[in-house]
Amino acid sequence: MKLNCVVVDDSSIQRMIIAKLVNNHPNLHLIGDFSNAIEAKSCMSVHSVDLIFLDIEMPVISGFDFLDGLKTKPQIIFITSKAEYALKAFDYDATDYLQKPIAVDRFSASVKRAMDLHLLKQDIKEEEGEHIFIKSNLKKLKIYTSRIKWIEAFGDYVRVVTEDDSNLVLSTMKSFENDLSKKKFVRVHKSYIINIDKVERFNSKFAEIGTTKIPLSRNKKEDLVKALSFA
Repeated sequence: MKLNCVVVDDSSIQRMIIAKLVNNHPNLHLIGDFSNAIEAKSCMSVHSVDLIFLDIEMPVISGFDFLDGLKTKPQIIFITSKAEYALKAFDYDATDYLQKPIAVDRFSASVKRAMDLHLLKQDIKEEEGEHIFIKSNLKKLKIYTSRIKWIEAFGDYVRVVTEDDSNLVLSTMKSFENDLSKKKFVRVHKSYIINIDKVERFNSKFAEIGTTKIPLSRNKKEDLVKALSFA
């Protein structure tokens, strides 16, 4: 198993050193290295990232500010030359905190910690069933994905409809697309993501879930047919 990684550091030399360590490690896959948080965030909007090697002191947007702006946070290994940030780093649930210059054995130990944590989360997910956490009405709710029927754009919000109830979440459809299994959830319209296990029938215009007809975009029908054929 390999963890998908990005490196964010404004120093080109440090970035090159960390990227080389990542590329030489058998359990890591480098998605990209970036000199600033804006470029990294843009990459993470289209790629699944498990682990970020993150510098703290960067111009314009610091490492902490970058994390504050992420809706979904991968594991974080902070990399900095200053020890005084360590306490604050662990307020962000950091997996580890490495001081420059980085020794290879210390880097390897940090990666092992990240791998162990990743595998532990996978085991928990298998035991409990896949789930996500949503924030609705100032409460954090655990939602099992197998119980989600569909997700619907609702102005600045997203409505998550399950077998039990529905909740409004201040989020984006793109964020839910990234969090949910591509095998089970399909974006069939700009305003709808559906759980293919809940589809009872469909035609060229609608997918039916219970008594609800979900509109299908013309260019998305093929995605639904493909997903259903592999379900």
